[in-house]
Amino acid sequence: MKQAALLLTLALTLTACPKNDTAATTTPEETATETPETAATTPETTTPETAATPAVAKPGAVPAGYTLVPFLTDKPVREFKTEPALSLQDGKNYFALIDTNRGQLLADLYEAETPVTVNNFVFLARNHYFDGIRFHRVMDGFMAQSGDPQSTDLAKKAQWGTGGPGYSFADEFRTALTFDSAGILAMANSGPATNGSQFFITFAPTENLNGKHTIFGKVVTGDDVLPKLTRTSDSSTGQETPIESAVADDILSVRILTKN
Repeated sequence: MKQAALLLTLALTLTACPKNDTAATTTPEETATETPETAATTPETTTPETAATPAVAKPGAVPAGYTLVPFLTDKPVREFKTEPALSLQDGKNYFALIDTNRGQLLADLYEAETPVTVNNFVFLARNHYFDGIRFHRVMDGFMAQSGDPQSTDLAKKAQWGTGGPGYSFADEFRTALTFDSAGILAMANSGPATNGSQFFITFAPTENLNGKHTIFGKVVTGDDVLPKLTRTSDSSTGQETPIESAVADDILSVRILTKN
C-alpha cells in the first residue's frame, strides 16, 4: 500500500512514499491552497560558507550539570516491529545532545507536553539509531531534516526521505507549542499519525506548519551550528530543486541527557 508523501516547494509536488512496516515520515507538509511562507523568510544569501567550517570528527563532551542517560545497545539498531513503551522517568527534564560534523546542538525536549513523541526520540537515540544518519534535506530559511536510516547509504540516495523505524505513531499537537522561532524540533511526516524517526529543526518562524507537525523540543545551545549545515535543496526559484553538488552533513551521535 502506498501513500503520497508531501514535499515542500513553493507549490505542492507529490512523491510516492511507502506506508508499511518501514513507513516513511518524510517532510513538513503544506495544504494545497497554501503558499509556503518560507519564500518570504529566505535570506538573500542562500549558501552558507560550509567549506570554511572544519568538520568535526567525533562527538563533543557532555555539558557540565547534565547526566547522561545510558544507551540500551552498543551499536545502531534501526529496525523495530512496534512503537516503544513509555519509559520516561517522572520528574526528569530530558535533553538531546546532537553532535554533527558541523558542531554540537543541545535541545530541550518537551517531555511534559509531548511525552509519546519525546519517549520515541529518546528510545531511538538510546539505541544509537541516529548515529551516522545524514541531514538529507536542508533548505535555507526553512529547516534541516534528518532521521531517515536510509541516508547512511549513498547507494540509496534516491530513496532518502522515505525511511523509518518500522512503525508509526499518532500526533501530539499542543496549542501552546508553535513554530514561532528558529531552533524548533519537530516530527516530519507524510500525513496524520505517520510519525516515525524523521524530524526537522527550523531555521526561522514557520507558523504555517502549526497543527501539522508535532513539536517536541527546541535548541537551547548551538544555534550557530544551524547556519553551517550544508544546504541540499534550493527553493529560490519558486520550486524545490536538489543541489547536486551538495554533500549532506552527518549526525555523529544523539545522546540523551537529564537535568533535575
